[in-house]
Amino acid sequence: MLKILGGILGAVVLAALAMWLYISYESPPDRRAFINGQVLTMNADNSIAEAVFIDEGRIVAVGSSAEIQAMVDGDTIVSDLRGKTLMPGIIDAHGHFPGTGLVALAADLNSPPIGDLETMEQLLARLAQQVEKTPDGKWVLGFGYDDTSLAEMRHPTRAELDSISADRPIYIWHISGHMGVANSAALAEIGYDKSTPDPEGGTIGRDADGELNGLVQEAAMRPLQESAMDFGVMDFLHMIELASAQYASVGVTTAQSGGADGKMIQGLFLADKLKMVPFRQVVFGFEELLGEQLLDGSFNPAEYDTDRFTVGAVKIISDGSIQGYTGYLGEPYYVPYHGDADYRGHPVVNREDLFNLVDKYHRAGMQLAIHANGDAAIDNVIAAFSAAQENHPVDDPRLILIHAQMAREDQLDAMRELGITPSFFSAHTYYWGDRHRDIFMGPERAARMSPTRSAQDRGMRFSVHLDSPVVPMDPMLLIWSTVNRISSSGKVIGAQQRIEPMQALRAVTIDAAWQVFQEDNRGSLEPGKWADLIILSADPLTDPMGIRDIDVLETVVGGRSVYQAAQ
Repeated sequence: MLKILGGILGAVVLAALAMWLYISYESPPDRRAFINGQVLTMNADNSIAEAVFIDEGRIVAVGSSAEIQAMVDGDTIVSDLRGKTLMPGIIDAHGHFPGTGLVALAADLNSPPIGDLETMEQLLARLAQQVEKTPDGKWVLGFGYDDTSLAEMRHPTRAELDSISADRPIYIWHISGHMGVANSAALAEIGYDKSTPDPEGGTIGRDADGELNGLVQEAAMRPLQESAMDFGVMDFLHMIELASAQYASVGVTTAQSGGADGKMIQGLFLADKLKMVPFRQVVFGFEELLGEQLLDGSFNPAEYDTDRFTVGAVKIISDGSIQGYTGYLGEPYYVPYHGDADYRGHPVVNREDLFNLVDKYHRAGMQLAIHANGDAAIDNVIAAFSAAQENHPVDDPRLILIHAQMAREDQLDAMRELGITPSFFSAHTYYWGDRHRDIFMGPERAARMSPTRSAQDRGMRFSVHLDSPVVPMDPMLLIWSTVNRISSSGKVIGAQQRIEPMQALRAVTIDAAWQVFQEDNRGSLEPGKWADLIILSADPLTDPMGIRDIDVLETVVGGRSVYQAAQ
């Protein structure tokens, strides 16, 4: 998602950065007790306790207030919860940390309910302001625009971006993350012109005369994205600083960067060493950028493996997004795309290549995380993994099917049998539910999007996520969406797929930890695990409709407080 200039930083630069950016963390309290609360343990029985005792950053005991108070001595810091809820910290099951920090470097082009842009005129005005802010020699970047949220119901055009600046390269990133629009200067800089063919798995938009209209989708967008986001070291670290503060304030104790190259992994690891990131990180290597290095051993994940940092699954993108009309469906889109009643989207990786990729990494013993939104894309993933398992059986593979948005009942059955675990982008029901019902999927299919209840009924373990910065990092809204499935207009999107609050909480704690093989050290409040926990302003179990209004009062990672709300 992001690139870092200059490769690995030299010792002199490292020393300078450490002096400039070093955040002096307190050592974790030797002993700390939380008493008189509602402690949601998220253990196998979903036990609820009253108190927790931690020592040297780990949980020592969970039980009644009387039991924990008996362990208190003069060196123990005691926190009286006064009935408030304490639970495991939020585990970001799929996202792109530190992408929310883009707001420091790019124009925020989001429409309601995220931002405030409702017309093309407003979008272009916001982008013109960004041109003035951006230093000469740098690309002008915007993010978060959504064509179907604008009054004009269309993408901006190359000509409209040229009207803002004809000589500065401009690239704006669609909210889906799967496409964007560029001006003439940006297209020229990467070598796109009228004669450039569409890359495999991507589309370069053209007008009726064959001229480029600025829209680039899937594989065609990547050179523009990489150039626009080729940030310098200081910009990258500033993004991390902003994103870290925001994540900690909403209770994230493990963040994910779900698709990185080697340089980005090095940068995130460095930021952890500089103590800029106050929580743990799990990073997925992007197959297209890092896969071969992982296979030949030239990039060794074990070199980055610490209590705070893990290089996990290999990430593959198999299709696009439903709201971008690039998700690969078994049946056509509800409102035809450009009038084509047979259009079903398309795969980013064709079926034969996907079979080969999955077999290659599965044979090498690597966990896979495969993005698939449409049911046709999910069919391809299931078939590819079934073949790989037959050729190279693994008892507990935990292939993560990212988004699994339009998974059918029969596909969930197959996933359960194969050891595939879905991670649902359940907040789609809030952000795009109305448009899925009316534009993209139609009422029947929209009601089944992100089928958490169907997965639960099958005894499957799953997580839910926000894919930030696609949408803001707001775990309480994610939990609320998973439980209530209410759109931004107030309409219910598939009541039959609702689940209870406790199950939704598990999907952002212990089950999210399990998906990435970290369940032995985090995700629940049990003796021996890291003391990663949060204190909430209200009980999420008693008022499902009120979950989105709950605040995080304190975030604790390894026994050390990394965020406290203002009193």
